[in-house]
Amino acid sequence: MNKSPRMIRFKSRVLGVMVVSVAATTLLLLLFGSTLRLPPAPANMSFLRVPLRALNDFQQQQQRQQQQQQHPNAFSSSANAQESCTSGGAQRVEGLPPLYIITPTYPRAEQIPEITRTAQTLLNVANVVWLVSEDAPAPTPALTSYLNESSLNTVYLRAQMPAKYMKAKNKPRGVANRLAGLNWVRANAKEGVLYFADDDNTYDLRIFEQMRWTKKVSMFPVGLVTKLGVSTPIVRLGKVVGFYDGWIANRKFPVDMAGFAVSVPFLLTRPNATMPFTVGYEEDGFIKSLGITSADIEPLAFNCTKIWVWHTQTKKNTAAVPIAQNNITMGTNLDVIKGLLWKDPKGTATTTTKKKETKKKKS
Repeated sequence: MNKSPRMIRFKSRVLGVMVVSVAATTLLLLLFGSTLRLPPAPANMSFLRVPLRALNDFQQQQQRQQQQQQHPNAFSSSANAQESCTSGGAQRVEGLPPLYIITPTYPRAEQIPEITRTAQTLLNVANVVWLVSEDAPAPTPALTSYLNESSLNTVYLRAQMPAKYMKAKNKPRGVANRLAGLNWVRANAKEGVLYFADDDNTYDLRIFEQMRWTKKVSMFPVGLVTKLGVSTPIVRLGKVVGFYDGWIANRKFPVDMAGFAVSVPFLLTRPNATMPFTVGYEEDGFIKSLGITSADIEPLAFNCTKIWVWHTQTKKNTAAVPIAQNNITMGTNLDVIKGLLWKDPKGTATTTTKKKETKKKKS
């Protein structure tokens, strides 16, 4: 169909206007583009933080890992209790009481996965100082590397179990690490709340927001503890009248380590408060040393009707089978991955694994 002359003239004019508009816009950008500024973002606007280290190339990451392996003590400052602070991009809210979270840990296959899970939880909590206290003869490079790269405000401590308890059948694990954390809080904190958060637990964020207002000692239920499935204070009309726990054992305060929080100002009024190296009585001994009664306890989690902490634990894993060095694996990413796999320092895990495989074949 032939187009009319009027339609052709109309389209030509439209095209001409569009060309002129584009040319004018380009000219304005060239002349004034350098002076244009975007309006500032609102102060309350949050952005997704992408660490610049994530943009590093593979060679730089490899060099960094080698340096950390060659200088494992670069993150420590003393022989028994070593620490390193890294200020990161975690949430900071003015006027909100800080939380001092003490997490004991030790080298094992599950260490980094469990530390990672705990860290990802704490990243969503404001005003946190995370004290990671390791029971190890030397800092674990994978742990110090993870803490160094975390955006949390972290403190690394190293405190080993006293030698006299090492040969005991039931070892008081984590006590030396928690005491190291207590000493750090006493020396560096004046306000806020102290909480023992083991790395094999699971936490609902709401418990952190409630505990930060603790006046003396607050308590709350912990799930997946003993055959009863929970350890909790018994609350009637807002007051603690007893305790429900699978192992009472003449303890005055039969609670789980993750089931209570302590006010830092209150702790500072109790300079002799400490935790005993007595298996099963660590919590009870520490709370009794604070000199409180049941009337002083502040029940949280809506009068202990909610479970916001669980002692989930993680399945134990044996050491990884070493990566074979051959033409297929050498010169690949496996050269780096092999350094991330758990190796039993005693060298017994491989033998144990072989024994298990032998039994399976026989059966």
